[in-house]
Amino acid sequence: MSELKYLPDVATLELDVDKCTGCGLCAVVCPHGVFAVAGDKAEILDKDHCMECGACALNCAFGAIEVNAGVGCASAIIYGWLTGEEPSCDCGGSC
Repeated sequence: MSELKYLPDVATLELDVDKCTGCGLCAVVCPHGVFAVAGDKAEILDKDHCMECGACALNCAFGAIEVNAGVGCASAIIYGWLTGEEPSCDCGGSC
């Protein structure tokens, strides 16, 4: 798993284990190793590693994953890195 973390407790990532079939595609497509499959279900290893790219939700055929891709503090931080501007996600906190 990547050591790059964003802000704690801000990612919009949600996993509905009741809908999860344990196919493992989320773990395959996640660029930061947020998911693993244990037994017959996926699990979130560390939500703070999520960069809200949306790859997991887009590839989950069962609708078990929700994430607001491209929004929030993680997206603002990435945009700030790319543009050199001060990050702002308009959440009222400090990105």
